[in-house]
Amino acid sequence: MRWLKRIGYAFGALIGIVIVAIGAVYAMSEMRFRRTYVVPEENVAISDDSATLARGAHLAATVGCADCHGEGLRGNAMFDRPPMGRMVALNLTSGEGGVGAQLTPALIERAVRHGVSPSGQALRIMPSIDYQYMSDADLSAVASYVRHLTPVNNVLAPSRILPLPRILLVTGALPFLPAERMRDSAGKPMSVTPGPTKEYGLYLATLSGCRFCHGPGLSGGKIEAGDPAWGPAANLTPSGNLGKWTEAQFDQTIRTGKRPDGSPLRAPMPWKTIAKLTDDELHAVWLYLQSTPPRQYGTH
Repeated sequence: MRWLKRIGYAFGALIGIVIVAIGAVYAMSEMRFRRTYVVPEENVAISDDSATLARGAHLAATVGCADCHGEGLRGNAMFDRPPMGRMVALNLTSGEGGVGAQLTPALIERAVRHGVSPSGQALRIMPSIDYQYMSDADLSAVASYVRHLTPVNNVLAPSRILPLPRILLVTGALPFLPAERMRDSAGKPMSVTPGPTKEYGLYLATLSGCRFCHGPGLSGGKIEAGDPAWGPAANLTPSGNLGKWTEAQFDQTIRTGKRPDGSPLRAPMPWKTIAKLTDDELHAVWLYLQSTPPRQYGTH
């Protein structure tokens, strides 16, 4: 029976190591969740002008705000299932369960461009790596829109992060705290005139996260920090399949979610959001994509 005791001791030791490892991961991840960041306060103009509010609503619908925060920015559980846990995007209205009454223009700017919460901690999954380039005029429009949201009562259960995403965070496989990468730096707002130009297309593609998934040079390949089930991103430069399409085929693909060959666009491609761009905006994106240097697939 000695060998049974040895197996028991070994199994017990293994369980002990696992418990210690999980405890260490929890402690390290919690320390990163609780770290605070000091961000210089920016003055953001707020307007009641209908054109400004309409612009803010359009941006919220087309650059991904509503994808996470839900219709009317009423809050939404982005995911709620094992083994990831629950990740909640807050109710940004002033209704019950919302934080709208607490959001000053400066706090909105800090969240959007820096990924930092009112308490100074890093927001989870907030795409500030892309939103830091939002122009001053557009940031003002978004802040004005958020401040004028119709109150919606929506009390959501808090986020609950299970061990798996904590492990992925600690090992660097899932860097879902953008503020860590940005540190305490200022945002890098772009200054561009809206219109059917490649420059404006670059701006829209940046805010929409194209370069996050498809790489800085849009050559595609493995999506960093992505779900393995997503598969690789396509090459959007002229040397990829997109280079063989006409603009009409590109428009049709974005509007319908189906490529010219009939195959569907798969997650995480946010085609339903991008489809809300105006014809001029989509034309600008097309011009930008056509202007990018050809790159070999996956060379970033």
